Amino acid sequence: MRRFHLERIKDISGISGCGVVAEGVEFLDTRQVVLHWIGDHPCTNIYQSIEDVKYIHGHGGSTIVVFDDKE
Repeated sequence: MRRFHLERIKDISGISGCGVVAEGVEFLDTRQVVLHWIGDHPCTNIYQSIEDVKYIHGHGGSTIVVFDDKE
């Protein structure tokens, strides 16, 4: 598995703020992702791939995925 976090550069929604807003793990065998949101309303979600996370939460480059571990 490979750990990562979401770094929000610009908060388009006005909810999460900027900086590290979530932490997650990508499972290397299936490429599924578990993402845990940090903040006042924490929650945990499962996605089919890191590409899905980028598509849904990337907001056109306003939020980036930063891998903490090498593949």
